[in-house]
Amino acid sequence: MLDREGFRPNVGIVLLNQENRVFWGKRLRAHSWQFPQGGIERGENPQQAMYRELYEEVGLQPDHVQVVGRTQDWLRYEVPDRFIRRGARGHYRGQKQIWFLLRLVAEDWAVDLRASGHPEFDAWRWNDYWVPLHVVVQFKRGVYEQALTELAQLLPAATRPARPRRRRYRSRHLPASPPGVRADAPRTPRPGRLQPRQPLGQP
Repeated sequence: MLDREGFRPNVGIVLLNQENRVFWGKRLRAHSWQFPQGGIERGENPQQAMYRELYEEVGLQPDHVQVVGRTQDWLRYEVPDRFIRRGARGHYRGQKQIWFLLRLVAEDWAVDLRASGHPEFDAWRWNDYWVPLHVVVQFKRGVYEQALTELAQLLPAATRPARPRRRRYRSRHLPASPPGVRADAPRTPRPGRLQPRQPLGQP
C-alpha cells in the first residue's frame, strides 16, 4: 500500500520506562539497533497498527503501556536501491511514518521478543533517550532524530532529557525538516557504546 509519491505508511514506537530511558532493540542477526516499527495494513489506522507492531515485535499488550503522544505529521525517509528486493522498486521510494511515544506501565519481564514467532530483535536494552544514531542504518538516522526531537516536547519540562550538542542527521534525498519538525531543532548527543541487555528468549 503506497501513497501517490511512493511512500509506504508506517508507524514507529519510542517506548519509555519510568526513568525516561528508551527501549532499544538489536536487529535479528545484524549489527544495528533500532526502535520498533512496521507497516500500516489496509483498514488499520496508525494507532491500531502501533498496538499490533508493539505486540509482534516487543510482546506488549495495550494495557502494558500508556500513550504519551505522537508526531503531528508524517516523517519520511527514502530506502536506497540496494536495500530493496529485485522487482520491488517500481513506484516504491521509502517509508512515511507516524511516531508514537509510549510509557511502559508494566514490569520489564512483560517484554517478550518471541511473542509473534517471527522475532525482529535478538536482544534489547534500556538506553538514554538520545540514542546513538551511528548504530542505526544510515538512511533512517534523519527520521530518528526528527522523531526524538518532536516527541521530547511531549514530556514535562522538568523531566525532559537533556540533549548535548551534536551534528544533525538528514534523511536521504529529503528535506532536512519535514512538516511538523522545526528547522532549528537542537542537536543530538555524541553516541555511546552499547551492550545487549537481554538475549532473545531469556525472561
